[in-house]
Amino acid sequence: MSVVEVDRPREGIVRITLNRPERLNTLTGELVAALSAELTRLATDRTCRVVVLTGAGRGFCAGLDLTGYTGTQEDPADEAPAPRVDPIAGLDRQRDIARLAVQLHQLPQPVISAINGPAAGGGLALACASDIRMTATGAVFAVGFLRAGFSACDIGLSWLLPRIVGTGRAHELMLTGRRWDTAEALRIGLVTHVAEPEDLMDLVLEEAAEILRNPPFSVELTKQGMWASVENPSFTNAVEFENRQQILSSLTADRAEAARAFLEKRDPDYVWG
Repeated sequence: MSVVEVDRPREGIVRITLNRPERLNTLTGELVAALSAELTRLATDRTCRVVVLTGAGRGFCAGLDLTGYTGTQEDPADEAPAPRVDPIAGLDRQRDIARLAVQLHQLPQPVISAINGPAAGGGLALACASDIRMTATGAVFAVGFLRAGFSACDIGLSWLLPRIVGTGRAHELMLTGRRWDTAEALRIGLVTHVAEPEDLMDLVLEEAAEILRNPPFSVELTKQGMWASVENPSFTNAVEFENRQQILSSLTADRAEAARAFLEKRDPDYVWG
């Protein structure tokens, strides 16, 4: 059985399920490599218009597997750093894991995280690197790294979390390392919806269906433009970037189809181009 399962619950939607339920889908070298490969493949798959990321069993992703990242007894895993640990090998591993957040962030398609259970450490980072986060009741969240003796700034969290919940709240969560529940996650804006566990995926797929109502290229440009504006320190530059996006999207066949479908009160039939 693969540690990353991929299926298509509806046309245009690809669901990626982290599949180590017995370990709350904690990250191992095998899982990181498999997820990275799938994200690389999806980046050029134009039949995929929305990506849903979730976990098997009762967890979303509880961070790194503390029993052994490579699955071998010799692996130091996430124990406290010791002189015998090769810093170059450690940095290579760190970059492999952190690259997942960058890949999610840069993926052309919107990513919805369906947080079905605990999201801690690397799991929280993967959720934050997604574009939309929806959670089941009973899920818990934590930065994770700090109480394991590491910096809480890991896998992009120091950049992502303040932009999602604000700097003041992010500092408090990062510096205390405390857990928080779904009610707080909704209140601070980390997630947009909370559902009962049995209803979460249906709600996520409904959200994905709303995205599918829009022209694919327009959605791609919107995701790109939103993140570019977050990263852009200049309002004038952000507006000029938007201007170019508007002209590019206006020249596509899908833009004309969107207008026709709206006027004719029917579902659009989009093509790329």
